[in-house]
Amino acid sequence: MNEYGVEESGANAELLTPVDVVVIGAGQAGLSAAFHLRRTGLEPDRDFVVLDHAPRPGGAWQFRWPSLTYGKVHGMHALPGMELTGADPARPSSEVIGAYFDTYEQTFDLRIHRPVDVTAVREGDGGRLLVETSEGTYATRALINATGTWDRPFWPRYPGQETFRGRQLHTAGYPGPEEFAGKRVLVVGGGASGTQHLMEIADVAAETFWVTRNEPVWREGPFGEMEGRAAVAMVEERVRQGLPPKSVVSVTGLPLNDAIRAARARGILDRLPMFDRITPTGVAWDDGRTGDVAVDVILWATGFRAAIDHLTPLRLREPGGGIRVEGTRAVRDERVHLVGYGPSASTIGANRAGRAAVSDVRRLLRRETAASATATETETATTATATATATVTGSISMSASMSAPAAASVAASL
Repeated sequence: MNEYGVEESGANAELLTPVDVVVIGAGQAGLSAAFHLRRTGLEPDRDFVVLDHAPRPGGAWQFRWPSLTYGKVHGMHALPGMELTGADPARPSSEVIGAYFDTYEQTFDLRIHRPVDVTAVREGDGGRLLVETSEGTYATRALINATGTWDRPFWPRYPGQETFRGRQLHTAGYPGPEEFAGKRVLVVGGGASGTQHLMEIADVAAETFWVTRNEPVWREGPFGEMEGRAAVAMVEERVRQGLPPKSVVSVTGLPLNDAIRAARARGILDRLPMFDRITPTGVAWDDGRTGDVAVDVILWATGFRAAIDHLTPLRLREPGGGIRVEGTRAVRDERVHLVGYGPSASTIGANRAGRAAVSDVRRLLRRETAASATATETETATTATATATATVTGSISMSASMSAPAAASVAASL
């Protein structure tokens, strides 16, 4: 085992790479962190590395459905240091933002490693964290986790779900409205994706239904900085308590724009309460007030959960199920920062979180470097003292075995 806590033998021994910082994820938060690491003087592939499991630049945006054009995006805050300008609003957001991220990575020479899967992060020796990946193991002094939520779509479970003879899919696999032409489609979920799916599908489907757990909350008027801060504070408080984070949208409500008003007027957004069970042909309620609904497709627009299973060996979770953080730092391990998690799970929040995480990490690295230098100086001084003491002791012992004149001569020379 070497100084970083990794066995030297085996096929992967030569793949061990010591670095100061590992960033996991190259979406908005990961690229923001990489930019600020570079800006503070750290060099990619020498001092830090960014690992991304996606096949190409674009973060989760590259997987969005084609009908989500850039003009429909509710807000895309530019990455630090480079604005996104001149984008065609009719072009798919996956293409626009994918190209923007690609240009950004090249402009700032961030040298993203992809596709790389991170399987686990665990404790090593010498204060290092071991990041186990498909391209080898990294021994790092600090970790910035920016893995987002896209890889963990949340599928609720209901009685009879396995008996349904139609098609079930999640937002993560939504292909656009065309595949639902002539179908009876049930959309489950009260977030922005659910309403977007409904409004698209209603134009081609035979019939649509909308089911949510709670009554939708519609937000009139502008959503300014004060309202944004209040919403973020609500999400932040949950994270501070060690509870799984809710999305910012869950506490802001749904914006009431012209498209939403038109859809409500057409009855597309008439909401049904959550069903109790799924049948082979649709869904059913047990209260007797709502008749069974027959559908061909159930589309689960039920959100995502934080993709943090690879951090399990570090035991960062609280009894409430979440990771408690102060700012971006995990309370249980100051070497670990989570960006794009909880209150920073928005494009502007991710930018700020990346900057804040790097600032904390740099302080940690400086403190460790200073402590290491002090320990080295102390060790050197201790060794020098021991050597001097041994020399004197040896000389005295030698003088004891000498004749009186010789001993006096040695003593005089000391």
